[in-house]
Amino acid sequence: MAKTLEQERLAFEEDARRLEERRKRLEEKEREQAIATIEKSGLFKLETRRLAALTDRIKALGIEAVEKRLAA
Repeated sequence: MAKTLEQERLAFEEDARRLEERRKRLEEKEREQAIATIEKSGLFKLETRRLAALTDRIKALGIEAVEKRLAA
């Protein structure tokens, strides 16, 4: 009985490891997609100083406030 429980525990741990790997791959794909979106918008063409100032301002205002101002 103990062997079966141990095998089940190992199988569960392996499933958890595989799920964690899938989650990391998904996060990487989402990150790549976000970068591609920013690249398509032309923001990467800004000089570094201007891009940093823009992102700092977005952080300060918050995403919702920026979206609201842009929609107005």
